[in-house]
Amino acid sequence: MTDLQQLKRRIVHTAQRLVVNPVGRRSPMTMLETTGRKSGEPRRTAIGGRVIGNQFWMVSEHGEHSHYVLNIKANPAVRVRVRGKWRSGSAHLLPGDDANERLRSLPGFNSALVRLMGSDLLTIRVDLD
Repeated sequence: MTDLQQLKRRIVHTAQRLVVNPVGRRSPMTMLETTGRKSGEPRRTAIGGRVIGNQFWMVSEHGEHSHYVLNIKANPAVRVRVRGKWRSGSAHLLPGDDANERLRSLPGFNSALVRLMGSDLLTIRVDLD
């Protein structure tokens, strides 16, 4: 990872932690809830993605550097809030999937932000219960 990518990741992570996630927790934004790999506490992150069939698809802009991805690696049991309703499921990291192509099938505004802010794209599929 280049120095520019690391800087971009730090800036985006800080903005998400201080602005996006607190707003998302209080709004109807789509949220991902993981279990903290160290604390064991619920961790909620504002995300973008789409339900297709009985699956929720999303792309992490920082791949395996995202804290929620590290949490998924430790425990794939997650919940996703879509349109105000929580659904449980099991998350799967898909490094072999073409994340840029996947973004074409997801909501446009969020996909554009992920492309712009991303440093290491990674597709994630949540099989919903």
